[in-house]
Amino acid sequence: MNVNIKTISSSEDMISFGQELGNSLKGGEVIELIGDVGAGKTTFTKGLAKSLGITDEIQSPTFTISRVYEGAKNNLVHYDFYRLNDAGIMAIEMQDVIDDPNNITVIEWGEPVREVLPKKYITVKIKIISENIREVEWSC
Repeated sequence: MNVNIKTISSSEDMISFGQELGNSLKGGEVIELIGDVGAGKTTFTKGLAKSLGITDEIQSPTFTISRVYEGAKNNLVHYDFYRLNDAGIMAIEMQDVIDDPNNITVIEWGEPVREVLPKKYITVKIKIISENIREVEWSC
């Protein structure tokens, strides 16, 4: 497993990092984002969406649980399980999404669906260092 660490010093840098990682994706990947509220998970996802040619405004799916954005060649499916202790039927729906090679799946607060995740997925941990500084550790 390859582990990388990077210091991010602004929202623009977080978007650039998401775009950089997104440019390396082929389709079918699953990314679990780990970090406290306000760490920059949705900001990262904005950059990822940009790399996929998505021009829609990316919003946190905290209250809707999931959002789907159509990209030029891959769709971005963004889940947020912050408010759920048990994913229930969402875990079944998510399995279908994960199995589609045309989707890039991003999961925030993924503990309730950990058993549904594939054996190999990308983990991005975002740690708040200060108001503007984040330490990002990612592995695939």
